[in-house]
Amino acid sequence: MAELAFASATELARRIKNKEVGCVELLTYFLDRVDRFNADLNAIIVDIRDEAMARAKEADQALASGRDWGPLHGVPMTVKESYDVTGTPTTWGVPELKDSIAGKDALSIARLRDAGAVIFGKTNVPYMLSDFQSYNDIYGTTNNPWDLARAPGGSSGGSAASLAAGMTGLEMGSDIGGSIRNPAHFCGVFGHKPTWLLLPPRGHATRGVLSPSDISVIGPLARSATDLALAVGICGGPDEIASRGLSLELPRLSKSPGELRVAVWRDDDIARVDASVAARVDAVAGALAETGAEVDFDARPVDSEHSHTVYQCLLQATMSARLPEERYEAVRQQVEAMDPGDTSRGATVQRSQVARFREWTANNEQRTHLRWQWHDFFQRFDVLVSPIMSTSAILHDHRPFGDRTLTVNGKQEPYFNQVFWAGLASGAYLPATVIPTGLDDLGLPIGVQLTGPEYGDLVTIGIAEFLEQQGFAFQPPPGY
Repeated sequence: MAELAFASATELARRIKNKEVGCVELLTYFLDRVDRFNADLNAIIVDIRDEAMARAKEADQALASGRDWGPLHGVPMTVKESYDVTGTPTTWGVPELKDSIAGKDALSIARLRDAGAVIFGKTNVPYMLSDFQSYNDIYGTTNNPWDLARAPGGSSGGSAASLAAGMTGLEMGSDIGGSIRNPAHFCGVFGHKPTWLLLPPRGHATRGVLSPSDISVIGPLARSATDLALAVGICGGPDEIASRGLSLELPRLSKSPGELRVAVWRDDDIARVDASVAARVDAVAGALAETGAEVDFDARPVDSEHSHTVYQCLLQATMSARLPEERYEAVRQQVEAMDPGDTSRGATVQRSQVARFREWTANNEQRTHLRWQWHDFFQRFDVLVSPIMSTSAILHDHRPFGDRTLTVNGKQEPYFNQVFWAGLASGAYLPATVIPTGLDDLGLPIGVQLTGPEYGDLVTIGIAEFLEQQGFAFQPPPGY
């Protein structure tokens, strides 16, 4: 049974359907691992094992009678705390929401259940899903299984830690500024940020909110690229309203690796990356070049400064809209007190937190121009290879954001500069897949980001599947 801890969800489903392992047996196995390892990690923070065990028994009975529930029949999995799962709290790490109990499943959770998944818990997040670390005053701090003194990333930090430690078969996270991709990188697993709204997010919101959030997406984390494609297929596609006239048919990777045209963006002055990270970007580019792929290190789809400013303005507007009224009012007063003559990027971004609709629309127009620039770029290239973060997993640091820094190539850099790499895809609604690429000198995993055109989700995942076969694969942390 030991190898099951780190098997893909696809492999687990295969073994269940071949009756090599039972659904109750497999759930019991993962729950035993949770009981052994979660106390140190604090990754799984909502436990619904009794409900899950009843469902696992039903799954065994269904299989015995020849009924197949779908591609995840009987596979145990967990989901990020920010999803509505019937009867569980959906707090987003906000103490005032600790008693907010979901009355129904999120659409994506219902789709996963319809595909046969057995959901047995929820995983930890930072306050309002707004950090590269995962801690809050309700559930405490989640640790990285590669080094308990380090963060597992955020905001889907509990998701990635649970997968890396072999405590769950599959995970669902969400991403607005790297919240799937950063934890995948920090914990050495696969993660996919889908094209915006490709996976309907209804039920991934604070209580009563139905409107999809700008930029934000939901998506999977897994121990294999194949699982990412499986989860996108299950959770993707129009919701009940849109399905009256729309259906989903995503293009798949139609080229051999040797036919790919690959652009590489390995570093940038806005967000310098550590030499260890740049080396892994080079390794991925080199692996593709060895197959015969055309690799270009100089091609750029957009201007760094302009793209980042537009993304930050739209991001800050979206994040501030989520704030409680009193906190939003404090931000508004801070902005009013600013020097009107300050036109720096920092001031522009700060003002965007309380922007008028006219100002937001102007930023959205700039975003639309950037989307078309990316579209033109992907007429010439199939994928962009880049970092997702500036360093490997950071030590826990719960000081105020303004006091935090990163050490990059021996120099101190602002903590949030590294959101630049996530923003390249997020700001333009693009899909991006993070793959594990090996360890740095500290023995910590490093992920690399593969960005593709809008609705090219299965293309970036397809390239990830090829690279996984070349050795850019999940490896379990020592001791698990």
